[in-house]
Amino acid sequence: MEPKKKTAPRTQGRNNAHAAVFAEAPQNRHEIIERIYHEWDLALSRSDVDALLALYASDAVLESPLVSHLMNKEVGICSGHDELRPFFEMLRERKPPVRQHYRTGYFTDGKKLIWEYPRANPKSEQMDFVEVMEINDEGLIQHHNVYWGRFGVRVLQRDEYRNKGERPGPGVRQ
Repeated sequence: MEPKKKTAPRTQGRNNAHAAVFAEAPQNRHEIIERIYHEWDLALSRSDVDALLALYASDAVLESPLVSHLMNKEVGICSGHDELRPFFEMLRERKPPVRQHYRTGYFTDGKKLIWEYPRANPKSEQMDFVEVMEINDEGLIQHHNVYWGRFGVRVLQRDEYRNKGERPGPGVRQ
């Protein structure tokens, strides 16, 4: 007789609705995932560069089209704190108002953390993303991919991440 496979328990509540952690993941991994999920969004919403960096391993990698857009890099990758800091600082200065922080929960296996910022939310529309983070054994973000939805891509195309008062680059329609 084969042993029963454990299914992912579901937790409920405002802060962790739809969160799923596989039973095989140690309890402290669940606490680490919860901490990253809440602290990362809080630090980003407050534009707190130091708090964001504290969540990343010193050799972490972040991949996003926004890296290319803001940092004038051909490849949309930042590696390590030396590249992440200027990216987060620029993001702090240029974040458009449509970049909001509504989300409804996350999925995890105890090592990878995934959540969505959906375009539609109870108050209005927001930039749509899926955040995917690999969490290392020290409880820090080791690899972070940001997948952009249609609405978010249009924000980049309209160059809404430029500083206030800056004119869009050549070929950008307003």
